[in-house]
Amino acid sequence: MFDILVYLFENYFDAGNCPDSATLTRKLTMAGFDDEEITLALDWLSDLSRHDEEGYLAGLAESDSMRHFTEEEMEIIDTEGRGFIFFLEQAGVINPLQRELLIDRVIRMDGDTASIEKIKLVVLFDLWIQNQLTDRSIVEGLFVVSDSHQRH
Repeated sequence: MFDILVYLFENYFDAGNCPDSATLTRKLTMAGFDDEEITLALDWLSDLSRHDEEGYLAGLAESDSMRHFTEEEMEIIDTEGRGFIFFLEQAGVINPLQRELLIDRVIRMDGDTASIEKIKLVVLFDLWIQNQLTDRSIVEGLFVVSDSHQRH
């Protein structure tokens, strides 16, 4: 799924919008992605585009409380990833509500652990969907893909 998300970001970020789901599925299949992975990625993106804030405390976006990670979250998000999330919040890139949404979205991604690259990609997609990604330097600073990921 991660490779599909990278592919989508690389191919559609500058275009400003993605094609409809059927067209996107066809293009991803033609690019060599597996049908099951395509479905997982598109479902994840669909969930991301819904800003489901109902399960969170009112006023969380303005909160200044300290966040403690659960045992499950620490198993999936390593120290570097948790530090990066903390950095984003302290730098004002995300607020506490966005932090909680980010953690939830990272936990729901496929795989046993969330690499820093996955966390950065979730942040980029979230900011992109919310139209908060206007500075190209943010993209260049966050969008680092290791050589181990296959490029399509």
